Amino acid sequence: MTTCRFAPSPTGFLHVGNLRTALFNFLFARKSGGCFILRLDDTDPERSRDEFADAIRFDLEWLGLEWDRLERQSARLDRYRTARDDLLASGRLYECFETQAELDLKRKKQRRLGRPPVYDRSALQLSETERQDLRASRPPHFRFLLHRHRAAWQDGILGETSIDVGSVSDPVLVRADGQFLYTLASVCDDIDFGVTDVVRGADHVTNTAIQVQIFEAMGGGVPGFAHHSLLTGRGGEALAKREGSLAIRDLRAAGVEPMALLSHLARLGSSHPVVLRGSVTELAAEFDLSRFGAAPAKFDPEDAAGLTARYLATLPVSAVSSDLAALGVPSAEAGAFWGAVRENIRTRSDIDHWWKFCTGGAEPLVDSEDAGFVAEALDLLPPRPWNSGTWSSWTSRVSEATGRRGRRLYLPLRKALTGRPQGPDMSKLMPLIRAAPEWPERRQANP
Repeated sequence: MTTCRFAPSPTGFLHVGNLRTALFNFLFARKSGGCFILRLDDTDPERSRDEFADAIRFDLEWLGLEWDRLERQSARLDRYRTARDDLLASGRLYECFETQAELDLKRKKQRRLGRPPVYDRSALQLSETERQDLRASRPPHFRFLLHRHRAAWQDGILGETSIDVGSVSDPVLVRADGQFLYTLASVCDDIDFGVTDVVRGADHVTNTAIQVQIFEAMGGGVPGFAHHSLLTGRGGEALAKREGSLAIRDLRAAGVEPMALLSHLARLGSSHPVVLRGSVTELAAEFDLSRFGAAPAKFDPEDAAGLTARYLATLPVSAVSSDLAALGVPSAEAGAFWGAVRENIRTRSDIDHWWKFCTGGAEPLVDSEDAGFVAEALDLLPPRPWNSGTWSSWTSRVSEATGRRGRRLYLPLRKALTGRPQGPDMSKLMPLIRAAPEWPERRQANP
């Protein structure tokens, strides 16, 4: 069974960049009827916070990306200790004692000599007596002993991929303070949870070359890997989860609809055009990793906003019944009201404007050159109740009386009636208007 995971660190709010990773793993798993795991990588006690973990879960639930199981790395520290001890016993993990300042100095010397700043493995040359003396003065950190060869794999997006591991430092798997780092903990989890496929950002390609060796050293099966391109902001800037505007909670506050956002991200950066879908099931059925490329993809919030407007226009009244009820729209009028306004709202908050207009009217918008025309038109406005034929019959009478046609006829009347130059079909809107508009200069002649 296909098993994928999304593994955010609860050190900030979810943004569109890591949501895209979550979505790819979710869709990949769901397309094959597999398992989707949410794993919180919270081994850093100083930066991991419950409020961020709660926010991540809330965002995923709001988007409809439901997980089959939830795991927290902070609950698996004993497992990581066992893995550390096993790797030490097999000779693939070794103690190091350099301070950060000492490592920085080594790297500077290597660069001056034109050499890559790769760890020199000097800790392997220490005698047991030297190690004991160092342990007495400072706690060790632990590095994984890499085999110096070229790592290669068939990537689900990038195709044949290889990394020269000889140009990579032996990675630190356990810090001097005892914290287990991602490189070790993630491999342990993927083995224990039966993860078959890992879909993540292209910034993890080197991590993959390292982790393949850790999988093998721990006797675990190596999952398939696919590395998607990174998202950038509208101007090409890198995304940061602690910044606003592209955080999921900020997009939600701006009125972006879940399916609009997911539809956009499910194809952004692929050879397929973005198509609005109505459910994650539809997105999963057509999801294809091979359609994505390596070039960074730009995320523009305006694209998600446009899809939101299109999505809302497709919804039946039953899908917004709770929104309408909260605004006080009578159930008997809900269908007619929603049918009139749904193609003229960008977010759900716009519904409130049109209901307030129907019940309370709007400030007329009358250009000075149209004042006389509007005053004459109002004299021809039939008394209420208005129906679906009122707009047509009224504008026909006004046209006969004034000689106006087309835009010069309809636009001034719409603006005078609704206070806006655009809006719903007036034949649908007029039967819903309860409050008579007030034109204080109704009788003013055109100057």
